[in-house]
Amino acid sequence: MAAQSVAVIGNGIIGHGIAEVFAKAGWRVTLIGRSDASLRVAVTKIGDSLGMFVAHGLVSAEERIAALSRVATTTRLDEAAGAEFVIEAVPEDMALKRAIFERLETICGADAVLASSSGHLVSELVEGSKGKRVVAAHFWYPPQLIPLVEVCGGPETTPAVVARTCKILKEVGKEPVVIDKEVPGFIGNRIQFAALREAWALWAAGVASAEAIDAVVRNSIGRRLGVTGPIESADVGGLDTMHAFATFLQPSLDAAPLPPPAVAALAAAGKRGLPSGQGIYDWSRREGAALLTARREELFRWLAADRAARDKKA
Repeated sequence: MAAQSVAVIGNGIIGHGIAEVFAKAGWRVTLIGRSDASLRVAVTKIGDSLGMFVAHGLVSAEERIAALSRVATTTRLDEAAGAEFVIEAVPEDMALKRAIFERLETICGADAVLASSSGHLVSELVEGSKGKRVVAAHFWYPPQLIPLVEVCGGPETTPAVVARTCKILKEVGKEPVVIDKEVPGFIGNRIQFAALREAWALWAAGVASAEAIDAVVRNSIGRRLGVTGPIESADVGGLDTMHAFATFLQPSLDAAPLPPPAVAALAAAGKRGLPSGQGIYDWSRREGAALLTARREELFRWLAADRAARDKKA
C-alpha cells in the first residue's frame, strides 16, 4: 500500500516546501514546527506558493484549496507517530537532528520510513541498527520547484527502505536519484561546489570580473546542462577529445582545500551577498528581486515542460 500520510519536521524554507509537495499530491500532511506563529507563517507561504502554481496553470484554484486543507500543524513531535513517511527538515544543528531521530525511533510505527532532507549522511544522524529504516532524501531549494531528490541510504539502511522512499517520491511528482555510496555533499553539491570553487578562484586571482565569469557560465554550459549532464556532454563531444583536454587542463584547475581569502574576508565582514546588500557584487546597484523572479519563472517554465512531456507520453 502506498503511504498517504507524511510528517514534516521543520517549517522553514525547505520544510514548508516539502509539505506543499506532499499536500499538492493528495497526502495528509502534519507540519511540525517550534511555534504556532512560525507555523502560521509557513502555511501562508504554502498558500502563496500554490497560488503561483495556479497562476501558471499547473494547479486549479480548487486544487489549491484542497491542498491547504490537507496540512495540519502542531508543535508536538509526538504527532509524527501516525505518519508512514517522516522527513526531518530542521536547521543545521546536528545535536538537534540526532535527538529528533532518537525520539522518532521510539514514537513512530515499525513500518514508518524516517528520512532526512538536510543532505547529511545517515551514518552521521544515527548509529548502528537504528539506521535500518533511516534514509537521506535530499531535496533541493525550492523543493516545490526543483524535481530532484537525492536518495542515499546509510550502512545499515535496508534496500527496501531506499526503494520505498523512491516510490513515494515518484508518487508525489519528484525525480529521485539513488546514490549507491555515502559521500559528503552527495552528488549535486559536490559538482556545484567544484564549479563554485573554480569561479571564486578565477575572480580572486583577477582573471575576470564576477560579471564576466557568470556570463560565461549562463551563456554556455548553463544552456546545455538542462539537457545533457556533464558525463553525457563529454560522451557527445567525444571522450577521446575530452580526455585529452582534461589531461592538459586539470593540473591547472584550483584545488585549494578552502575558499579564497578574499571570499572569507567578505563573509567575516558580514557582506553576505544579496541578504545584506553587499557581497562580491554590490546589490544596491543590481535588481536582486528581479533576478530571483526570473529564476523562479524559469523553474516554472521547466515544470510546465515536464508536465507537457508526461502528458505526451500518456
